[in-house]
Amino acid sequence: MQRILHLVGSAASEFYADLSRLYAADALAALDDPARYVHLVAHVSPDGRWCFPDGLTPTALAAAPALPLSEAVERIVALGVDAVVPQMFCIPGMTTYRSLVELLGIPLLGNPADVMALGAHKARARAVVASAGVRVPEGQLLRRGDRPALAPPVVVKPVDTDNSLGLALVRSAEEYPAALEAAFAESDEVLVERYVELGREVRCGIVDRDGELVGLPLEEYAVGEHKPVRLHEDKISSGSAGLGLVAKDAAHAWVVDPSDPITEAVWAAAKACHRALGCRDYSLFDFRIDPDGQPWFLEAGLYCSFARTSVVAVMARAAGTEVDELFATVLAGALARG
Repeated sequence: MQRILHLVGSAASEFYADLSRLYAADALAALDDPARYVHLVAHVSPDGRWCFPDGLTPTALAAAPALPLSEAVERIVALGVDAVVPQMFCIPGMTTYRSLVELLGIPLLGNPADVMALGAHKARARAVVASAGVRVPEGQLLRRGDRPALAPPVVVKPVDTDNSLGLALVRSAEEYPAALEAAFAESDEVLVERYVELGREVRCGIVDRDGELVGLPLEEYAVGEHKPVRLHEDKISSGSAGLGLVAKDAAHAWVVDPSDPITEAVWAAAKACHRALGCRDYSLFDFRIDPDGQPWFLEAGLYCSFARTSVVAVMARAAGTEVDELFATVLAGALARG
């Protein structure tokens, strides 16, 4: 029986902590198999303290003693886990905390810290994939005080946030100041990209199966004349019941038939991105499809929580692979790395 530690929470904000718990809770339910796994939880709070709760309910979290990093590391070592599933979506969680796991010599599922750092920085990621021949929109990286050189229409977005936080479509010069202010509120650097006219917008997942990169069925998102780009509210909702996932129903997203003519072109571009960025186990990329059917790289999202609602898991299910089988495949690869 394998002992699996799920690394949950956020060292950055309550938003990312809530998002992590949302996905991790579903992963724990989806992967519940007492004959094969013992699932354990390590939770990091925005104040940097750790706890090891029996579950992810507010009661379980409140009952677990808070520990400093030094004691948390001792606890992780004492648990004797076989592998770690990273469930943190903030920048420190995707980088520093993954590095900690690897420093402890514990197999980590998914991409290592350096690849996550590269993929999370949109400007660097687009430069790397462009060098591999993948189309990227014309772009400019701005810091505070810089003036944008690209004439609208453009998309303005923080360079290192997810879920479209601070993103805006700018169609006139007058819209630039407000868009830049919103983006800089989320990050110290902002990416301005030439707007790629619709077309379509899709995500593509890639899974490494015994050294072969396999493209999963694409997921397409509802964009059009009245919704030309997907904003934060099109992905995440928040209310009295906590965070919710918006783009998980047929009105917002759907799986593309693999016979669709765009599939092969997107698969080829996604595999080139996977190799160029140095990904392992799996990867996930957003593409804009222009009116001529050409895919343009938008950004990378190099994680999979193994929740049933996780995009890679949804795509794998559409290809006939349930999330427990996907998890077993990735776990076997991580254990083989040692």
